[in-house]
Amino acid sequence: MRILGIDPGLTATGFGVVDVDGPHLRYVASGTIRTSPDDGALLPQRLKVLFDGIGEVVQRYQPTVAALEIVFVNVNPQATLILGQARGCCLTALVANDLPVAEYTALQLKKAVVGYGKAQKSQVQEMVRRLLDLPGLPGKDAADALGLCITHAQVARTTQAIGKVAALRARTHAAYKDGRSY
Repeated sequence: MRILGIDPGLTATGFGVVDVDGPHLRYVASGTIRTSPDDGALLPQRLKVLFDGIGEVVQRYQPTVAALEIVFVNVNPQATLILGQARGCCLTALVANDLPVAEYTALQLKKAVVGYGKAQKSQVQEMVRRLLDLPGLPGKDAADALGLCITHAQVARTTQAIGKVAALRARTHAAYKDGRSY
């Protein structure tokens, strides 16, 4: 299984690609898709950059599944709406490329990678470096995206094991507490 993790953001969207073979994880690639209003681009053009960028990543690395972070509600409602639009753009790009998408909260990611749901970004970066045996720390957005890959690899193993003993069915409604998978 090859997992593409996406940490959505309008200014910086992190991506990470990890191969999974049983319990073994192998780093493939990571990076950040950046947009800036300083370039004169308005929101629609910036969203197009995200959509096209994710499409390029999918075409280049050919993932079999994607993991996307669920957006939290921010103190600033305008920032939350803009982040939601960026996230929706990322989700649309993944689905447009026929990828199944699993969604996880930042809390789920931190618990899976660090073992503590309120871990700092630097702790996530360090654990991602260790778990994927990277020579250096990944950037913050890329580390979160790689963390989503690690989270999904763990969940997929567990789900597969449960599926061997009981019938599973995908949820068709939003479930933030337990993550979402369609």
